[in-house]
Amino acid sequence: MTDLIEVKNAARKAGFARRKLAFDAAGPGQAAHLSEVLAGHRGVPLSGFMPIRTEIDPRPAMEEAAAYGPVGVPVIVAAGLPLLFSRWEPGCAMKDGPFGARVPEVEDYFEPEIVIVPLVAFDRAGGRLGYGGGFYDRTLELLRAKRPTLAIGFAFAAQEADELPLEPTDQPLDMLITESGIISF
Repeated sequence: MTDLIEVKNAARKAGFARRKLAFDAAGPGQAAHLSEVLAGHRGVPLSGFMPIRTEIDPRPAMEEAAAYGPVGVPVIVAAGLPLLFSRWEPGCAMKDGPFGARVPEVEDYFEPEIVIVPLVAFDRAGGRLGYGGGFYDRTLELLRAKRPTLAIGFAFAAQEADELPLEPTDQPLDMLITESGIISF
C-alpha cells in the first residue's frame, strides 16, 4: 500500500505542475465547452464547484445553467463522509468552507444528477486523480446507487496523463471537458 501511496503522490505532484502551467497561460472562454454540454441538460439538477488554487473555472457555465434549474456546489461535512450539495445562484452570499472552497451562506441541500468534478489529473479511460480525500469517489458511489448520475470531469487539457494509479474504489468519469474540447468515454 505504501508503494501505491507514493505513486499517487508523485502523479499528483506532476498533475499539479501541469495544471499550474495551464492556469498561468489560460485566457477567457475556459468554460465554453462545458456550457455547450450543459445546454443539452437544461433543468437537470447539477453541481459545479468553486475553483480553488489553479483549478479551471466552471462558474460561467454554472451561471448559465442556473437560469434553467438547480445548481449547487459541494460542501465537505467531515473527513470520510460523502459531500453534500448546497444550492448556489449567481451573486448568492458565500462563506469560507473547508480547504478554502467557498460555499453558500444559506444551506439548501439537494442531490444533483450531474456532478462537475474538479481534478488533478485524468486519463483517456475515464480515470481521475483527485486530492486524495476520496470525497468525490464516496459521493459518486452513493449517488449512482440511487439513480443514474453523470460525472463530468472539468480540467485543463494539460492535466491529461498517459496512465494513473487507480484503485477499485475510484469512481470513473463519464466525460471529460477541457478548455479545448470534449472527451467522452
